[in-house]
Amino acid sequence: MKSVQHWINGALADGDPARAAELFNPATGEVSGHVALASAADVDAAVAAASAAFPAWRDASLTKRAGVLFRFRELMYAHRDELAALISAEHGKVHSDALGEVARGLEVVEFACGIPHLLKGGFSEGVSTRVDSYSIRQPLGVVAGITPFNFPAMVPMWMFPVAIACGNTFVLKPSERDPSASLLMARLWQQAGLPDGVFNVVQGDKVSVDRLLEHADVRAVSFVGSTPIASYVYATGTAHGKRVQALGGAKNHMLVLPDADLDLVADSAVSAGFGSAGERCMAISVVLAVDPIGDELVAKIVERVAKLTVGPGDDPRSEMGPLVTAAHRDKVASYLDLGVEEGAKLVVDGRETPVLGGGKAAETPGFWLGPTVLDHVPVGSRTHTEEIFGPVLSIVRVRSYEEGLEVINGGAYGNGTAVFTNDGGAARRFQNEVEVGMVGINVPIPVPMAFYSFGGWKSSLFGDTHVHGTEGVHFYTRGKVVTSRWLDPSHGGVNLGFPTNG
Repeated sequence: MKSVQHWINGALADGDPARAAELFNPATGEVSGHVALASAADVDAAVAAASAAFPAWRDASLTKRAGVLFRFRELMYAHRDELAALISAEHGKVHSDALGEVARGLEVVEFACGIPHLLKGGFSEGVSTRVDSYSIRQPLGVVAGITPFNFPAMVPMWMFPVAIACGNTFVLKPSERDPSASLLMARLWQQAGLPDGVFNVVQGDKVSVDRLLEHADVRAVSFVGSTPIASYVYATGTAHGKRVQALGGAKNHMLVLPDADLDLVADSAVSAGFGSAGERCMAISVVLAVDPIGDELVAKIVERVAKLTVGPGDDPRSEMGPLVTAAHRDKVASYLDLGVEEGAKLVVDGRETPVLGGGKAAETPGFWLGPTVLDHVPVGSRTHTEEIFGPVLSIVRVRSYEEGLEVINGGAYGNGTAVFTNDGGAARRFQNEVEVGMVGINVPIPVPMAFYSFGGWKSSLFGDTHVHGTEGVHFYTRGKVVTSRWLDPSHGGVNLGFPTNG
């Protein structure tokens, strides 16, 4: 069985031998190894290494930093299959999906390679007599990232490439459910020439999270996870004087207008609802079908779901894998009966889905639940409003665009949304009126490119800045304005008057 350790100051570290957790293969339910759980002392060691490495890395030239990032990008690309295999083994997602995750993360690395341009400031000559002013952005110091199980490579890459490019040092606390990807990325950073201590990894649970949030030398914390934990991270981190960007949960709606191409809609709903077994904060979990297209759309969705192949992530025939843990599978499956109790119609029961190499999902060893479709889900029901975070697609019937918009804007979350229509005026109206941070027009998963920033509104974000893009650069740096005067050698004399411009 494998043993997953910490990475501190350029080397593997065992940490506290009394603290460890089991790792599982989600496809079989069997224990596959153990992961160290950091103590407060282990976190302190990682932060100390990052603090010691910061002055030299801060002072490294932008060209040197960019060079390390370019080499890291090439190494990550060369090892993408190995990284995807680690993700599939511990998370359960199929290999192609894991490769896609790595590719999207690398887009942020490529964006960060442009750091010499991204950190350019402004300059004003002659703001007063022989006085110039200019702005610069400087790194914060030690920063931390706390990342979720659903994207063990991509979400960390939303954070650390930009942070490190800006001159900070980084401590990553990945999910203890699928931690191996973090160590491969740490080794590739080292091979790329990143100085020891600039990138560190502490595996762990709430003990390590709390220590990072409280540690005086950690200047900023980035987090992605559920809304309750995001709220806790934001409140605790800011109470200890840190910058915090905490991205929370989601309940993403797709509004389908009667003029939409229903084949495109059905393809998009199935892809966005069941990719990565629905364990995506940008998954479409609710389809708002505007009358009269509901019945036809549901029929098309059911037809496509019936053709999906569910199986282990390392089987090339598989299109959807298992869920990450037994407890999470059971929680997601509980919504099937709840939905029926609330008045919905269970048109596809994922517990009955056949699994490659096994029987029905509910009877096969491993953490299985197939694609599920609930129709006529009541607005405001728990099934409609709560983040299920699994392969459950809810169909809500609405009578008009206005009613659909009201449903979306009335929700607690504001992460992502989509509208499907062939009416440009309706689409433009939707993007203006919807109270959501990321909007797709005939695009089901509107995750922005790396040069734009990712993040939602309302209970999907705690803090003022989104991740990566320009907002990411600003989060990991602070502005400074310098006003300078180089006097003419003939000038001199004392003047006690208040300085004025002129």
